[in-house]
Amino acid sequence: MRKTHYIPVTADVPGAASDANCALIRRTIRTALSAEGVTLPCEVDVLLTDDDGIHQINRDMRQVDRPTDVLSFPGPGDADPGTGLIPLGDMVLSMERVSAQAKEFGHSKRRELAYLVTHSVLHLLGYDHLDEGPMKAQMRGREEAIMALLGLER
Repeated sequence: MRKTHYIPVTADVPGAASDANCALIRRTIRTALSAEGVTLPCEVDVLLTDDDGIHQINRDMRQVDRPTDVLSFPGPGDADPGTGLIPLGDMVLSMERVSAQAKEFGHSKRRELAYLVTHSVLHLLGYDHLDEGPMKAQMRGREEAIMALLGLER
């Protein structure tokens, strides 16, 4: 798979941006974009934080006063004239939630991290799950297909 996407990963908690986590995040984003037919070069900015950090961002950006596992903020969609990259958007992941949910669901932290990244990419591409009907089913189906491509299915 050609690496045409720019995916900076930063962290405001020690150890979160390990080589293994960054490699998995980038591989997951590239796999999800490819599976969704996105061939134009994109930029996705990723922030790894903890529950306090994501709580603050959730409160500031969405007026929701609680932590969550992942936040997705779609970009403007127009290519940056300087880089030629389409700013697809930003994702924020709580590494505390990754650990807790992996334990809760009985799978690896690696699988949980890849799942949340996949979920976020689909949001950045316009998928949503506001209802419990067809929109959610479509999004879940795409998540499962992408996780299978990664070899991380349930």
